[in-house]
Amino acid sequence: MARTVGEVAALAGVSVRTLHHYDEIGLVQPSGRSQAGYRLYDERDLERLQTVLFYRELGFSLERIAAILRDPGFDRGVDLLEQRALLEREAKRIAAMIDAVDAAIDAHERGITMSDQSLFAVFGDEHRGYLEEAEQRWGHTAAWRQSSSRTRRYRKEDWRRIKQEGEAIMQRQVEVFRSGAAPGSSDAMDAVEAHRQHITTWFYDCSPQAHEGLGELYVSDPRFTAYYDDHEPGLAAFVRDAIAANAERVADRS
Repeated sequence: MARTVGEVAALAGVSVRTLHHYDEIGLVQPSGRSQAGYRLYDERDLERLQTVLFYRELGFSLERIAAILRDPGFDRGVDLLEQRALLEREAKRIAAMIDAVDAAIDAHERGITMSDQSLFAVFGDEHRGYLEEAEQRWGHTAAWRQSSSRTRRYRKEDWRRIKQEGEAIMQRQVEVFRSGAAPGSSDAMDAVEAHRQHITTWFYDCSPQAHEGLGELYVSDPRFTAYYDDHEPGLAAFVRDAIAANAERVADRS
């Protein structure tokens, strides 16, 4: 049974824009077209999309997934077994994270100070490397010192609120992007201004110029780009451009 792009998007829980992007880059291309020229996906197309989405959930980049699928030796049966093994390892990692959070909650509620090793043991060397990199890059700045000073005082309720507000801001940016609005539109600039104000409220005084620097980081550092583009392909560049437009707007108002 052939399915339209809208049906596949609803079935797979992705946006039509994402499916169009996958088609354009040759990752998941529909096997057929209707008489009116609309994309039609068959069962093999859906299997390929499932494979892509499995790997995306595991954190693989689109480039890496494409390389896997282009491999002449690719076998779906073998690949599914490999994906299952990866998911099992990820499940163990998440279980360890949950145990670590439970231990932190217990220590917090009982007023116990955890050792430095206990605080970060679950994250491994990679996470510690990110912390060290961040401090090396920004530790000398006023923003880093201000953020460190503020966050040391935050309680569990504060972090929960920060997370909720951050997720709402991200969703707002995604919705504006999906609407087709231009980066210089009022909706786009208002969405990224909310992000700038969130940083200023909770972490450090984020000037429009500092915000522009963050915007550039979102497209220059693959880790930040992946974070945004995992929500919607192309979102990182859109946010960068909207931040630049908003910085000009703020300057014009001052």
